Amino acid sequence: MLTGTELLEGLNPAQKEAVETVDGPLLIVAGPGSGKTRVITHRIAYLARVYGVSPHQIAAVTFTNKAAREMRDRLQRLVGVGADSLTVGTFHSFCARLLRYDGDIIGLSPNYSIYDSDDQLNMIKQSLELAELDPKRNHPRAVQSVISKAKSLLLDSRGLDQTAQNFFEESCARVYHHYEELLARNNALDFDDLLLKTVQLLRASDAIREKYQQRYQYLMIDEFQDTNIAQYRLAQLLTGEDHNVCVVGDPDQSIYSWRNADIRNILSFQQDYPEAKTIALEQNYRSTANILEAAKSLISSNGMRLEKDLFTDNAKGTPLTIHEAYDEGEEAGFVITEIDRLVRQEKVKLGDCAVMYRVNAQSRALEEACLHKGMKYRLVGGVRFYQRREVKDLMAYLHLLNNPQDEINLSRVINVPPRGIGAKSMQDMVAYSHNQGIALYAALQQIAAAKAEGRLSPVRLTPRAVTAVASFIAVADRLIDLAQRMKVVELINLVLEESGLRSYIQNGDDLPDERWENILELREIAQEFNAEEPPNGLTTLLERISLVADVDSYNESEDSMTLITLHQAKGLEFPVVFIVGLEEGLLPHIRAVESGDEIELEEERRLCYVGITRAQQRLYLLRAFRRGFRGSNGPTLASRFLREIPSSLVSSPSAKPRQTGSANTGTFTAGSFTKAPTVVNSDAWAKAVSQAPPSPHRPTLNVGDMVRHTAFGEGVVMDNTAVDGDYEVTVQFADGVGVKRLLLSFAPLEKVAG
Repeated sequence: MLTGTELLEGLNPAQKEAVETVDGPLLIVAGPGSGKTRVITHRIAYLARVYGVSPHQIAAVTFTNKAAREMRDRLQRLVGVGADSLTVGTFHSFCARLLRYDGDIIGLSPNYSIYDSDDQLNMIKQSLELAELDPKRNHPRAVQSVISKAKSLLLDSRGLDQTAQNFFEESCARVYHHYEELLARNNALDFDDLLLKTVQLLRASDAIREKYQQRYQYLMIDEFQDTNIAQYRLAQLLTGEDHNVCVVGDPDQSIYSWRNADIRNILSFQQDYPEAKTIALEQNYRSTANILEAAKSLISSNGMRLEKDLFTDNAKGTPLTIHEAYDEGEEAGFVITEIDRLVRQEKVKLGDCAVMYRVNAQSRALEEACLHKGMKYRLVGGVRFYQRREVKDLMAYLHLLNNPQDEINLSRVINVPPRGIGAKSMQDMVAYSHNQGIALYAALQQIAAAKAEGRLSPVRLTPRAVTAVASFIAVADRLIDLAQRMKVVELINLVLEESGLRSYIQNGDDLPDERWENILELREIAQEFNAEEPPNGLTTLLERISLVADVDSYNESEDSMTLITLHQAKGLEFPVVFIVGLEEGLLPHIRAVESGDEIELEEERRLCYVGITRAQQRLYLLRAFRRGFRGSNGPTLASRFLREIPSSLVSSPSAKPRQTGSANTGTFTAGSFTKAPTVVNSDAWAKAVSQAPPSPHRPTLNVGDMVRHTAFGEGVVMDNTAVDGDYEVTVQFADGVGVKRLLLSFAPLEKVAG
């Protein structure tokens, strides 16, 4: 445990000022690699050890479990006695715990389930049926995206209906209404609800709001640039009259607008809190001077920023390498060969190397190259452990025992292992439960009771199905009762035996040993919660697992190269970084390029900036002349971001470079093309596009038509307006893409039969 003087030792002047500023609103603008986590933890320790604030009255929230774990570990060493009473966690875990304690004020039972994105999608599909809307014209993922955005703006279904801008949003409001009812029936929340319901609770009850304002005298928010409206409002409600709120972030690293993050929160903090003090952490401890200068040059083109002058005392370091490959196969081959050279000749560890890319599909060529070379790698964001079938099956049983109203998880396990309860039987039982206004589990209990008493089943089922339902309910009722009294690990063992899951997995013909190992891994994870009194151990386990993200399982000590998207890489750092796919349409993404929206392009630039600033010692930027992507395999254009990096920071090629279309594009290292490419700069490309004649094959589109875009996927036409001899088409795309306005003569749209 450190003294006050020791807590300040080794801090630079800006860091020290941030630690010692304890009262009132404080904005810390923290550049990449500027010791942000150190400042946060030392400031909390300073509050507790020097300023005399009880750790019980301090809360720190961030966005990933990994960041929260790192923060807690440091605080244990810095604060010492009392560190356990600090509140440190993610926004969602903070809200989940608050709702367990006080959610009954707004009618929420403490044993509620938290639904993941797949569960949410299932309920959206059910809600579309209840709203009598065609899922082909109202794509479930597009509807899910609109509802998620509405919740981030603190809108319920009525609010969305009142603010709807078009017919599609009006339809989504109808679906949202049924979705709300289904969630309530299932005693369940989705991720967005955790924030929305907490804000509703704090708004609804003065007593509860004052209780938490008294509890949390000092609030710290990490990664503030990633907050949405709901999170910002939550922070305001938790902060009392003293406004002792410290927010830490960097607008230049705001890359999650697709998760409804609102960069305006950090840009307008000083307006919302006029008395706020602003401190900039500008010294970078992570990267070489060359890498930092490249990042600064790139991001300087953005307009939505808070100015800061990043600098470093680190060495100039190795120049950047910009490499042009013929296709994605050659690009991957260069990456693997160069990593192999670094490991053999320069004593770089394999685990020091990371390859980053814009979209998950880019990992395929890299994985194939690793397998061909026999190089060990880890893929962040592949099939997640908790999404594996056997793990989800066991988790569904545990969710059901914790919350018998949970229809989604009940439907998953009622016929796992197979019991002879088919889809038609399930459909009839669900319809009966909805008509009776009761939970599905209660309907199953009625069927079982009727059989036990020799009466006809209230639902018309085959005798085999009735027997299967009665058998399932007998086991489930017993396990639900025992879940209130058994330690969580013992409960898992009993569920595996009595449900038949153990035998089903071990005697299956689909990788039984591997699947059983996954079950044992889950049981080992549950050991952490075995000390809690029942049923708290089960509730805490389910809550923790529901809020796990891909990057949370990242193990820095593993000696294998990392394949990771640029979005997932935020918060990590590596001695050697390769960023592949620096091409127009990929980075920046085609959505931003075709929309022409400067706000979207600035976020793409910030994403590239985040990737560059992950690198400590070496940075490689790669592009391919041709790339097979989204069904095409045509020539590409060098990313405009390459032109924004000074050529003075780039290494000279080992052989004569290819001629590029712009002297500002940077120098590419030589590669081994089978065909020499012609590279056109982005300005020339943009001019060519602007002068291109309209497509003679443009489809005739009407409102409500289903269309397919080569990059955005499928969507629904919301509007089609004549503009200067062309048509501006407004399309609501699925998969989180959102609404886009496109010129019909240029947009690669095709009509899809409905």
